[in-house]
Amino acid sequence: MRTRLAVLTVAASIAACEPSEAPTDAAASTEAGGIDAARVDASAFEADAGQDAYEDDALSNSDGGTPFDASWGSCTALGLTGTCMSMSSCVGGSMPVMGLCPGPRDIQCCLPRYDAGALAPRDAASFDARREAGPMCDERLMGSPNEGLVEAPGEGACPSGMVQNGASCIDRYEASLERVAADGSVTEWSPFFSPASERVRALSRAGAVPQGYIDGVTAQRACTEAGKRLCTDTEWLRACQGPMGMTYPYGNMRMPGVCNDARAVHPAVEYFGTSASWIYSELDNACINQLPASLATTGSHPGCVASNGALDMMGNLHEWTSDAAGTFRGGYYVDTVLNGPGCLYRTTAHAMRHHDYSTGFRCCQ
Repeated sequence: MRTRLAVLTVAASIAACEPSEAPTDAAASTEAGGIDAARVDASAFEADAGQDAYEDDALSNSDGGTPFDASWGSCTALGLTGTCMSMSSCVGGSMPVMGLCPGPRDIQCCLPRYDAGALAPRDAASFDARREAGPMCDERLMGSPNEGLVEAPGEGACPSGMVQNGASCIDRYEASLERVAADGSVTEWSPFFSPASERVRALSRAGAVPQGYIDGVTAQRACTEAGKRLCTDTEWLRACQGPMGMTYPYGNMRMPGVCNDARAVHPAVEYFGTSASWIYSELDNACINQLPASLATTGSHPGCVASNGALDMMGNLHEWTSDAAGTFRGGYYVDTVLNGPGCLYRTTAHAMRHHDYSTGFRCCQ
């Protein structure tokens, strides 16, 4: 079992143990990132085998790791300066930290063996334990894994990043974001943090970590900033099901693992090391979507493609639609079953201002 050992977050989470929007039934418990008790048992904690089918093949390396590339540069975490490199090369007492480096997922910020005098006592005391537990994550740091990615040309008359969807266009990929400054300049927005108070623009890019942690109102704003809008329910279903009205993007028979559509252990339970009720108030933690075998980069499940070429419409992230009452569709990487199969998965339990690690979107035009 990978245990959550970062002292700061656990202490803060226990102090704020009022559950927010706790699910009231089995369906609601998973539909917006809640915890389905049926998926949390001792065997799931102890075994990684159940997750193997959902590993991101496109980010795996048959030689055991991605070769070092100096262009990945340096990084900073816990007050220490590290180097972006493959986890397989981060050895000899060093420790990898997730979410701070560009490149494939196994490229992490490798911190050197620490000098006890350089760290706060609580950090120094747990450094070795964290290293043994596997890659850690500093939820205070806003990594930019999508730096340098651009949209591909659109299909036909559709704008960049979009494909034809009947009489309209739809983003080929789940959206990632850039922040727009007052002077019109743009910078990458971290996909692991809520952009609710920011001016952001939606982008549809291959190989990006898609934006979770977003509410429906902000998603609509981000689409508008890009000259687009949120998809209607009808448009979204047309894209996912295709003209034949299929149940799954790829057909009418479920094929487990073709999409990023299930996970043996709920990521919040894995990250915090407990299924206690206080973790319901921590579902916006930036590290949840940075766990291994969790959120996948866009297009890394090439079989999860609809007839018009739109990818990841089932699983990976819930996707907001323009329904003002609050609807997101398609399920996410923990569950694509409880609220309807595949394309028919539909969540209506929350208002448009809701967000957690599982909520994402794409745009239409």
